[in-house]
Amino acid sequence: IDCEVLSINSKELDLRNSLDVDNWFKDNKPDTVFLAAAKVGGILANSNYPADFLIDNLLIQNSVISSAFKHKVNKLMFLGSSCIYPRAAKQPIKENALLTGKLEPTNEAYAIAKIAGIKLCQFYRKQHGVDFISVMPTNLYGPGDNFHSQNSHVVAALILKFYEAAKQKKEEVILWGTGSPLREFMHVDDLAGGLIFLMENYSENEHINIGTGKEISIIEFAKIIKDISGWQG
Repeated sequence: IDCEVLSINSKELDLRNSLDVDNWFKDNKPDTVFLAAAKVGGILANSNYPADFLIDNLLIQNSVISSAFKHKVNKLMFLGSSCIYPRAAKQPIKENALLTGKLEPTNEAYAIAKIAGIKLCQFYRKQHGVDFISVMPTNLYGPGDNFHSQNSHVVAALILKFYEAAKQKKEEVILWGTGSPLREFMHVDDLAGGLIFLMENYSENEHINIGTGKEISIIEFAKIIKDISGWQG
C-alpha cells in the first residue's frame, strides 16, 4: 500500500490526555486511523485493577475518536475484543450476540469500555455520517507480546511458564483452571492483513468479528507449547 504510516508509542504520547492527542492530530493530520491502543492484561490484572481498566480505556477511546472527528479523518477503525460478548453466548459467537447477556466477571471492566467504544463509533456515524467502523479480533499472539509473569494473556503466559520451566529444570508447571475452555488464536500478522482488507472494503454501522474459525482447548494448546519448549517435567 502506497502510504505513509504514522505511529507513536505511549511514552511519547499519553492517549489518555485529550489535549495532547488533539494537538497530535492537528500537527500530523492523519487520513485514516487504526485505533488499536488499549490498556490490556490477563485474568489476574483485570480482576485486580478493574477501575484502571475501565477509566484508562474510556479515556484513550474518547480522546482518539473525538479528535479524529474534530480533525476530519476520512476513516477510523476501532479495535475491540471478543470479551465484549456475553459469557454464555452461543458458539460460534455472532455479532448480534452483543448486549444479550451477562459479561464474564473477570474482565467486565475492560469489556464495558470496549462496548462503549463500539457505540461511540456508531453514534458518531449516526449523528454525523462519518465512516467510523469497529472490528472485534479473536485472541492474538505474536512478536511484541506482553510476557509479564502475572499480567500477560494466555499465549504469552504459557510460553513464559514452559520456557522458565525448561530453563530452570522445574519438575512441574501449574496452569489455571481445568484446561477445558476453548480459545481461538490468531497471529498478529494475519490480523493486520485482515484489518487492511476491512479498512478498504468494509463500511457498515455494525461491528464485525475477525478470526480464524478454529478452536483449541487450553490443555491441548499447553501441550503444544510444552513439546516446543523441550520441558520434560
